[in-house]
Amino acid sequence: MGIMSFLRNRAGAIIIIAIGLAIVAFLLSDAIRSGSGFIADANSKIGEVDGEKISYQDFNTRVDQNSQQFRAQMGNLNAQMQSYIVENTWNQMTSSIILEKQTEKLGLTVGTAELFDLMFDNPSPQMQQIFADPNTGAFNRANAISSRKSADTEPSGQLKAQWVSLEDNILHERSNQKYLALVRNGVYANSLDAKDDYTNKNKLVNFDYLVLDLASIKDADVKLTDADYKEYYEKNKYRFKNQTETRTFEYVVFDASPSKQDTLEAKAKIDKIAEGFRTTDNDSLYVAINADTKEPIAYQKKGTLEPALDSVMFNASKGYVYGPYIADGAYKVAKLVDSRISPDSVKARHILLNPATEGGMDKAKSKADSIKNLIQKGASFAELAKEFGTDGSKDSGGDLGTFARGSMVPKFEDAVFNGPVGQVFTLETQFGVHVIEIQKQIGSSKVVKVAVVDKQIAPSSQTEQAAYQKAQAFIAAVKDQKQFEENAQKQGIVKLVADDVTPLQGGLPGLDDARSIVRWAYQADKGDISNEIFTVGSKYVVAVLTNVKPEGTLPLEQVKKQIEPSVMHLVKGRMLKEKADKALSGASNLAQVAQKLGVTTSSVENIVFANPIIPGYSQENIVVGSIFGSQPNKLSKAIVGDRGVYVYTVKSFIEPAAFTNAAKSKESLVQTMSSQADGAVFQVLKENAKIKDLRAKFY
Repeated sequence: MGIMSFLRNRAGAIIIIAIGLAIVAFLLSDAIRSGSGFIADANSKIGEVDGEKISYQDFNTRVDQNSQQFRAQMGNLNAQMQSYIVENTWNQMTSSIILEKQTEKLGLTVGTAELFDLMFDNPSPQMQQIFADPNTGAFNRANAISSRKSADTEPSGQLKAQWVSLEDNILHERSNQKYLALVRNGVYANSLDAKDDYTNKNKLVNFDYLVLDLASIKDADVKLTDADYKEYYEKNKYRFKNQTETRTFEYVVFDASPSKQDTLEAKAKIDKIAEGFRTTDNDSLYVAINADTKEPIAYQKKGTLEPALDSVMFNASKGYVYGPYIADGAYKVAKLVDSRISPDSVKARHILLNPATEGGMDKAKSKADSIKNLIQKGASFAELAKEFGTDGSKDSGGDLGTFARGSMVPKFEDAVFNGPVGQVFTLETQFGVHVIEIQKQIGSSKVVKVAVVDKQIAPSSQTEQAAYQKAQAFIAAVKDQKQFEENAQKQGIVKLVADDVTPLQGGLPGLDDARSIVRWAYQADKGDISNEIFTVGSKYVVAVLTNVKPEGTLPLEQVKKQIEPSVMHLVKGRMLKEKADKALSGASNLAQVAQKLGVTTSSVENIVFANPIIPGYSQENIVVGSIFGSQPNKLSKAIVGDRGVYVYTVKSFIEPAAFTNAAKSKESLVQTMSSQADGAVFQVLKENAKIKDLRAKFY
């Protein structure tokens, strides 16, 4: 575990970990009550589930907590990741409310004894992760109980609040598990179900067929009528239910990316910096003064440097300067400060003193020296850590476990990786004053310390102004959608389309963070030109709203373009079926039909109903289903499939061995259905719940 976790007081660590792990759980604690927020006005409501309000404050707190958890694992979050977090948090909170209402209806509860058991005797996954022993990974029951007891006396009350939240989360999760268990226990398969499943997977069919491929008719030769569209729409109306309102808009982009002159100026700056970098004797200070990106200079093992450096620095001599080179949108120059053979990992322990509570840095250093002297004279490091330590490691005797490079802050890391085993010393970092003992160093490999100075290749103010003026001229010249299209075509600007954008969508084609544009689209009317120029990174954007699809079943006109390929399929299938029906008239076998149509027949063997694929062609559910319902040696009717129109003759069915193990088949079926039950039941509950989603007003 990294030093960032250990170098905090116990309460803080428990709070952070408990929050993070609680929200990772599928079913969250449900402390969302309409009267619990600090802001009571209607604008604070971000949503509602079956009459139960979700306040903006509660929701935003959860989003922040989820973001912290993701950031700890993945670093900085981009717009898409942040959008995902908002969506995931919404799903978690609505899931929790919906399922809790079901458990309340059924009277499902968790007793005090059961809750205690889930927390300390047979701990839930959350408890196991939060209170895992850093060395063994096993649940540390003593630490969990100690923390729970200290929550009642901790002065700030924060630890108590987080324990209450954790207990509620575990309680509601178990209630929801009980509800879903009831659903799964209601899943049943009888002997007929089992026999049908066995037959579908094992009965074989051999048949001959011919096919008239839909692709044999060119699209240009087909004229679609309104009646064709209506026929398909009425048959498939259920497919066009819009779960949420969507909007479509077109937009043009004026890019203010760095010009050739901007790039040349950045190159001139880095060339000058490189000259001084070669001769400076204070690399850290030089990087701090000249680099656009300030990063600590630390030893790194092979494979952790950026590719351009990883291939050269491990074979270079101290003082070697590489570059300038371009990486991550910047000119860079790198210098090999040092290289050495170093341990791969270190086991260490420490005692952290907080200068704020010791009366200042000088007093903290003096106390650290005294503790170090006691240890060197034989005092127990572990006991002194428990007595004087101020971070989460004190309860385990200051043990930090075994860690590799990159786990600790550079100053701490350099000290424990470069010092001798057994050394006890003091060290000052941004977290306070440490008394450290290096217990063990494992393995050895070459590491390098590389200093990097970068200069971003950024657009100049002149470049940005020129792009903005182009966008300004464009927006001033257009008043409606027709003028928007004409002006874009006249200027040779590529017009981009954002189809069916949802209210909380974060990114658009070519634009990573487009929330401002999406928010505008949901406040505009069809045909509106954006009343502002949107700035997205180094790009300026002007948009026009072209379509609005409301929630609910969409009318034919809204989906006409979308369904055109399917309508084309319908009409082609009808045309080829008429052709096949004429060939079938008077024919007594498949060969005669093939001769009339001018096509060849094919033979297929050993097809099963459960895998309806015609080899070398495609999956044809309707055709294979029809085949298994036919009589042998009988010429079929023309069947319209996904790829064409088929005519076939069944040669034979091969019946499977006698069905003897109904119990095992039923068990297998039940397992399959049970694994799908959780998601299916929640989907049904969600569809039946009255959910108001107002997030787009806030995010």
